[in-house]
Amino acid sequence: MGFAKRLFVDFFYFLQSCKSYRQARRFVYNFLENERSKAKKYFDLFMMFLILVSVVTLIREVKHPVDESFLFFNYYVISIIFFIEYLLRLWVVSSVSDVIVSRYENDVATGQEFRFFMACREVAALKLRHIFSLKAIIDLVAILPFFHQLRLLRIFTLFRVFKLFRYAKTFQTFASVFRAKRFEFITLFIFSSIVIVISSVLIYVMEANNPASPVNTLFEAFYWSIVTIATVGYGDIVPITEGGRIVAVFVIVAGIAVLAFTTSLVVSAFNEKLDEVRETKILNNLTSKKRYYILCGYENIAKEVAKKLSKSEHGVLILDEDAHRIEEARKEGFEALNYDPGSIESYHKLRLDLHAQVKAVLCLRESDVENVYTALTVRAISKDIFILSLLNQHANRKKLEFAGANEILYDKEIVGMVSREFIGQPVAFEAIHALRSEYSYINIEEVVLTQRILERFATVGELHATRFRVVLLGIYKKEHERFYFNPIDS
Repeated sequence: MGFAKRLFVDFFYFLQSCKSYRQARRFVYNFLENERSKAKKYFDLFMMFLILVSVVTLIREVKHPVDESFLFFNYYVISIIFFIEYLLRLWVVSSVSDVIVSRYENDVATGQEFRFFMACREVAALKLRHIFSLKAIIDLVAILPFFHQLRLLRIFTLFRVFKLFRYAKTFQTFASVFRAKRFEFITLFIFSSIVIVISSVLIYVMEANNPASPVNTLFEAFYWSIVTIATVGYGDIVPITEGGRIVAVFVIVAGIAVLAFTTSLVVSAFNEKLDEVRETKILNNLTSKKRYYILCGYENIAKEVAKKLSKSEHGVLILDEDAHRIEEARKEGFEALNYDPGSIESYHKLRLDLHAQVKAVLCLRESDVENVYTALTVRAISKDIFILSLLNQHANRKKLEFAGANEILYDKEIVGMVSREFIGQPVAFEAIHALRSEYSYINIEEVVLTQRILERFATVGELHATRFRVVLLGIYKKEHERFYFNPIDS
């Protein structure tokens, strides 16, 4: 490899390893492209303010004099700011040093000489792809009012409004709806274009030779067709011949069909995007609270835990792969996402710093398998985060411990401890009954004593409950509708 190429590659190796360069690039990326960065939010608001100033100045200038300093700010200062933004976006959109170094290392690994021109072409392709993108073209057009001495270019000030699509998330959502349904919209556009062209020619043929008709040119016929199919009906151009009115009837019917199809298309597209919009809003709001409890699953226990935690100063975020449970959680007022808690990808989507923003992960599924998978996933991401897990079957305790759960809750052990504490006290029945009726997940065995069993055991003592390490809480006599708590053996 020649000296010049070697110097070229060394320079980009230096940039890639230079801490200050990487920090500068990261700083610029954060306030231009990083949706999670607070700096970007303030930058977007500032740019929207500049756009508003430009448009107000353009409107004011039409019939009223505007101060020269204000015009200077509008045409020069704002244009220079937009130009600097354009260059910075061109810089951070792709890393030249990464491309050059990667190409060089690939060539060395395959035993080839460094293909300098191939690397340059790859860099140029990445930059040109950005330059010819719609957003970049709008950015470039917004700079043109700098040459306001050319009267026509002053009109391009209005094109700065289109830059709002870059900064306002609502506009981006609106654009994504059209992208999702682009095939349907293209089909609709083709159908409308065919109707407009055919009706324009027909109305021109029917009306142009009639001196009393307002349609004298093909352009007027084209204008009439667009106004009619859009169901606007200004009334400035109206067909007067019989043939022209017949054409008008068909165009009006086609216009109603196009309008109905367009409305249904937009409504269905927004309905499909509604969940995505809601999800994006939740993700953007995650930075509003410093710390979160992440509840994995939204079943019986999780519902009660979520209600209790909602009263704390920390946020509650619920993850569940079941869409119906997520919808229920949202109706209860919780931030909930239809993500699989056992998938690493789910936590990457959250864009949360697990170390700094998550107080604990609670695995509250009613399946030990799901809880084990979730604990393994979270522990693979972070070794320090606190994990609490529910245990449903005692045989799975070791698996949860191996998965990395810091604390394990076994409901039957809890009921046993409560029973041991309260047994023999007057409030015991009320306490156990409250647990059992309010929390359906707690399993307290009920044994129905048939007549045959009653004939075999005459007294409570003959049941030999203590021999089997069973605590008899009480006996309910259905015929008497009475509960005998902690009955004596006799």
